[in-house]
Amino acid sequence: MTRYIFCTGGVVSSLGKGVTAASVGRILKARGLSVVIQKLDPYINVDPGTMSPYQHGEVYVLEDGTETDLDLGHYERFTDVNLFRHANVTTGQIYAEIITRERRGDFLGGTVQVIPHITDEIKRRIHLMAQSSGADVVIVEIGGTVGDIESLPFLEAIRQMRKDVGVDNTCYIHLTLLPYIRATDELKTKPTQHSVRELRSIGIHPDVLICRADYTITPDLLDKIALFGDVDREAVIPLETSDTIYDVPLTLEEAGLGEYLVRRLRLDAEPPDLDDWRDLVTRLRNPEGDVRIALVGKYVGLHDAYLSVHEALLHAAASHGLRLVVDWIDSEHLDEQDVAVHLAQADGIVVPGGFGERGIEGKIATARYAREQEVPYLGLCLGLQVMVIEFARHVLGDEQANSAEFMPDTTHPVIDLMLDQKGVTDKGGTMRLGAYPCVLQEGTKSRQAYGVDEVSERHRHRYEINNAYREILANKGMVWSGRSPSGHLVEIGEIGDHPWMIGSQFHPEFKTRPNRPHPLFVEFIRAAVEHRAKEGRGASCPEADVAPRLASKGLM
Repeated sequence: MTRYIFCTGGVVSSLGKGVTAASVGRILKARGLSVVIQKLDPYINVDPGTMSPYQHGEVYVLEDGTETDLDLGHYERFTDVNLFRHANVTTGQIYAEIITRERRGDFLGGTVQVIPHITDEIKRRIHLMAQSSGADVVIVEIGGTVGDIESLPFLEAIRQMRKDVGVDNTCYIHLTLLPYIRATDELKTKPTQHSVRELRSIGIHPDVLICRADYTITPDLLDKIALFGDVDREAVIPLETSDTIYDVPLTLEEAGLGEYLVRRLRLDAEPPDLDDWRDLVTRLRNPEGDVRIALVGKYVGLHDAYLSVHEALLHAAASHGLRLVVDWIDSEHLDEQDVAVHLAQADGIVVPGGFGERGIEGKIATARYAREQEVPYLGLCLGLQVMVIEFARHVLGDEQANSAEFMPDTTHPVIDLMLDQKGVTDKGGTMRLGAYPCVLQEGTKSRQAYGVDEVSERHRHRYEINNAYREILANKGMVWSGRSPSGHLVEIGEIGDHPWMIGSQFHPEFKTRPNRPHPLFVEFIRAAVEHRAKEGRGASCPEADVAPRLASKGLM
């Protein structure tokens, strides 16, 4: 029978439940177990697709096109498992389903209530995750904090799960904070005690307590928490703030959580193998140099808006033995006059995705700087589109070139609304979403980076390169190096005479993995290293050293 691990949070939000759940998945997978992770989000939005990045961080897209919470990016990166639509459940989805069934008459005139109808639907979604994946273990993270009104139906549902599938098949992990009081120079356990009491008051008795703190948690504090929380002492796990989130699985493993879960859930597991993960953390902590990347976006005030982009850069830099240094640059504050000042020290430039007109001219100025100064450039979705607009304006000499998204009445829409998007009025879940194939053209930098003829990448967009301008742009040096199998849609563009300037209509950052970084990001960092050496800034990792290192790790 499938085992279920439920992860809740207490005291305060933003403790890192997503990373913790992902780390639990990693240490179980290291034992030869199949694992999937599900997020139950208490907000009433159907999904985060229409939410501002400032509200909720990035929207993470799964293979099947589901727009999800950013925590699912952690789940996929840590476990190296591609998730699907059942992996993100929201209050909005649950109530929409129940109301649809009520309107259809499925309840035969009965009164529809939170218990049992809402809680039964939540449990059905959890069981669907198990049935559709066939995993040994389903880890379920409940969003929000214990005590939040909006989380109560989810907590009641997971309380009932223990009665439904049995004590031996369920485990409750509760993540709490031990705040530090500077005046007395001590960590306090009382908030954790109150949080556990709140959880127990609704019928959930936690099996494991993971205690977050910014300072060392002494054994006497763990003893105290075990006593007052009524939890096995070996199940009170200290989790002190680390210099990298990728150290969390190792910390939990060293604290004995993996062995405890195997015994608690009676799992038939192999001895853990985390050697590759330890190698990753060692590379992250012991770089041979650094690489400086300018990330030019419109949501840089909240770094979580570009979380997957940052992690993809981090993974690629680590594969080169380098420490990643990111300059977060607000495109709204850039123009032709000052762009060089902000970008002069960059070894490479990334322009990520986004929507709306704000900050676009700064991104176009960035693309022009990268092209004219021959700085390595990686454009992601919108980053490709601004690269094409800039090329049309300053190479073709067409100052009116624009995107129909930013200027609907433009006479030269080099970027235009996709045909199947015309007439679409609903904003949620209606874009071109999910994985689509891309055929790579021989002799291009993109084909060289991937090393294969065809790839599958995840998309999230409404606008595309206007086919009416493809030949005109190609005649001036734009190379369409990746296309849909039919040849109708441009997937990748690159500047033919530039050392490395590539833009993709898809989001390669969604498919990076810590020990298998995405090839476009790996090659981008390689180009950045070469540019740094060319500029005489002293490449921290000479290219002669990079190639053997990548070859030894199977990255080239």
